[in-house]
Amino acid sequence: MTGVTLVCGRERARHEIVIAHVREHARRLLVTLHGIDSLEAAQPYIGETLYAAPEQIPLLPGEYLDADLIGCLLYDDAGTELGSVERVDHFPASDMLVVGGKMVPMVQAFIRSIDLAKRRIDVDLPAGLLE
Repeated sequence: MTGVTLVCGRERARHEIVIAHVREHARRLLVTLHGIDSLEAAQPYIGETLYAAPEQIPLLPGEYLDADLIGCLLYDDAGTELGSVERVDHFPASDMLVVGGKMVPMVQAFIRSIDLAKRRIDVDLPAGLLE
């Protein structure tokens, strides 16, 4: 993710900053930003949310942005529409698609295919999971 440009700040005080380095430490990401080399220089970023344009985020095969999945329709093996993805919740064991207020684990055993162009997710769910 180095070289990715992030947008920081609110609408009127927005500015861009570039990622210099990212590493994991104690289950958190430590991000070094270009030009930020001291605690004093980092102060303006404390508590801020940094955003990257979706096209700048490198995804591996089988990885998806939450925003891309929201609104996709789930279909069972018979082609029956089961509902649409309301949001994606993240848990240590797996990510969960929230459909009709129920959670569908994003695991290979249940998710058969995801076609973002068609906004379609084919699933094979255990009986009663969405009831």
